[in-house]
Amino acid sequence: MSVLLSGSPLSGRVAVVSGASSGMGAAAAERLAALGAKVAVLARRKEKLDDVVKNIETAGGTALAYTVDVTDRAAVLEVAQRIAGDLGTVDLVFNNAGVQLISGIEELKVDEWQRQIDLNVTGVMNVIAAFLPQLTASSEQGKPADLINTSSIAATRILEKFSIYSGTKAYISHLTRLMRVELGPKMVRVATIEPGMVDTELPDHVTDADASQLMAGLIHDIDVLQSPDIAETIAFMATVPRHVNLTEITILPTAQAI
Repeated sequence: MSVLLSGSPLSGRVAVVSGASSGMGAAAAERLAALGAKVAVLARRKEKLDDVVKNIETAGGTALAYTVDVTDRAAVLEVAQRIAGDLGTVDLVFNNAGVQLISGIEELKVDEWQRQIDLNVTGVMNVIAAFLPQLTASSEQGKPADLINTSSIAATRILEKFSIYSGTKAYISHLTRLMRVELGPKMVRVATIEPGMVDTELPDHVTDADASQLMAGLIHDIDVLQSPDIAETIAFMATVPRHVNLTEITILPTAQAI
């Protein structure tokens, strides 16, 4: 993706990216830092986070890593407080941690159902609860405040074997709409990004052979999205004027038909 933004439009801002150890989260963290933000990267895999921080610092940016499981509410809250002390009041959250485990509903893979609910719903809510006070404080000071949640086109499309995953993403998309109604008047921008097929490690977690083959086929047959495509979109959403909220961005590979 050609770079659309330049300079340091995010200078002075403090960003948090969850699910930042790889893929879209890592790319977004690096892009936000390149545009001037101080970035806190959150995930469970410390070594991966350290690599992201090293990449950012090598490029001249500022980042700190916080190893945390977002399904642990108390731990996320403690990290939020640490970030405020280390970097300042957070005014940009890319709420990105998630997992995709596709299987037929009759297979009753209830452990995988629960894992998706725990991370895609509870984890998202824990991040919101931990950082919303800082976002609100930023907006009250007349500064930008952005909460961007990662959903998926699966939130609205009927896809075989995607029932639980799609349900969790539908929750995120509709929650974001409802939160915008409450927080928009307070000048906190709430938005979702709903990607189609992105070439990340997410499909590697799928245990269903048919679903894995479908995703592998898409990656092989069409020019799917790459993590920097998502990162540039997140950056654009955060750099538009404060009175503009790009509330729902659906981003698809041009050739993706499903």
